[in-house]
Amino acid sequence: MATRDHYSRKPPTSATTLSTSRLILALLCLASLFICFSLFKSDNVQSPVLNRSAMSKNINYKKCNYTDGRWIYDPTVRSPPRYDHTCKEIYKGWNCLGSNKSNALDIVKWRWKPDGCDLPQFDPLKFLQDFRDTNIGFVGDSLNRNMFVSLFCTLKRVSSEVKKWRPVGADRGFTFIRYNLTMAYHRTNLLARYGRWTASNNAGVLESLGYKEGYRVDVDIPEGTWAEAPNFHDILIFNTGHWWWAPSKFDPIKSPMLFFEKGIPVMPPVPPHVGLDMVLSHMISFVEKKARPGAILIFRTQSPRHFEGGDWDQGGSCSRLQPLAPQEVKEFFSLKNNGTNMEARLVNQHLYKALKGSVFHILDITRMSEYRADAHPSAAGGKKHDDCMHWCLPGLTDTWNDLFMSHLNDFKVRN
Repeated sequence: MATRDHYSRKPPTSATTLSTSRLILALLCLASLFICFSLFKSDNVQSPVLNRSAMSKNINYKKCNYTDGRWIYDPTVRSPPRYDHTCKEIYKGWNCLGSNKSNALDIVKWRWKPDGCDLPQFDPLKFLQDFRDTNIGFVGDSLNRNMFVSLFCTLKRVSSEVKKWRPVGADRGFTFIRYNLTMAYHRTNLLARYGRWTASNNAGVLESLGYKEGYRVDVDIPEGTWAEAPNFHDILIFNTGHWWWAPSKFDPIKSPMLFFEKGIPVMPPVPPHVGLDMVLSHMISFVEKKARPGAILIFRTQSPRHFEGGDWDQGGSCSRLQPLAPQEVKEFFSLKNNGTNMEARLVNQHLYKALKGSVFHILDITRMSEYRADAHPSAAGGKKHDDCMHWCLPGLTDTWNDLFMSHLNDFKVRN
C-alpha cells in the first residue's frame, strides 16, 4: 500500500504533463463536436416533423381532391340505391324513372371515382344524427332545388316523420321531426332583387339614353325570398349563374338588365358580366355580416349544360346514353370555342374571383358534372324542348350530396 501511495504521488514529468494536456484538449474537442452534433441533430429531428405536417396536408389535399377523377360503370346496381321515383318532392320533369327515360336506371350505375381516393357514399342516418338541431338552406335557382330535392328524398328514405313548412321566405321546406333538422329551398335567380322596369315621363338618365323597358337589378339588395335566410340557417349553400346569360329572358335589346346601386342607375350602363361581379360582391358581404355565429357558408360552382346542335330554343338536344370522354369534355366546354355550353366555366371565373378572401367554402361540382351528358331529362322532361340543363332524379345530384357531406365532415358545425 505504501508503495502504491508513493507511486501515485510521484511528481509528473514534463512528458507526462504534455500528454495529459493533449488528452484534455482532445476530450474538449470531442465534447464540443458532440454538443454541436447534438444541436444539429435536434434541429433535424424537429424540422422534419414540421415538414411532414406540411407535406401531410399537401398529400391529403391531393389525395382527397374529389373534383378530379372519372366515372366508373357498376352493372351490379339493380335499382336506385337511395330513393326511387315515388319520392313526391321530385319535380315531374326530373323524374326520369317515372317518365321511362331509356337510360334512367343506367344513370345511377355510374360511380364517381376521384384520383387517388374514394368519395364516401352518403349515409343518411349518420347525416341526420350528426346534424341534429341544424337548419340547412339552399339559396339559388332551380339547379339548387335539384340538389335540395336529392338530399330531401335521401333523408326521407330513413326518416319519414316530416313536417312541411316554409321558413323565412323559403319556396319549400321540411323538418325531420325526430332529429329537429330543417332544410329549406329559397328560390332566387340572380340573388339580387330584380323586376320589370319601364321608362317614365320624368326623363331620367336611362330614358335620356333611349331605354324604354328592361329589368331593374338592385345589385346591393338581396331578393326577399332569402334575405332572412342567413339569420335562420346554420348551413347555407348558394348558387347563381344560369339566368345571367339568358337572352330569352333578358334580351340585350328588348329587355336588358339595368343595374342600380344605392337606388340610382349605374352609369354608364354595364353588361351582365359586370353586373354579376357587383352582385356577388354585395351579396357575399351581406351574408358574411348577417350569418349566424359559426355558420357554414358554401357556394356551389356552376352546373354545366349539354346542348348539342344548338341552344335550348334552337333545337338543341342531349340524347347521349353514356358519359363523355375526357377529350369530348374539352371540346364541349372550351371557352376558346365560344360554344353553347361554355356558360359553366365562364360563370366559375367570376365566382372564384368574387369568393377569394371570403369565408365561403367552394363546392366544386363542375368538373365531375361536365362528363354527364347522359344524365339530363332530355326529351323525357315533358317540355317542348329537350331539358339539357337540369338533372334526372335519382341521378347526378346525389353525387353532389356525397361531395357536400364529405366537405361538411371537415367543417365544425355549431353545438
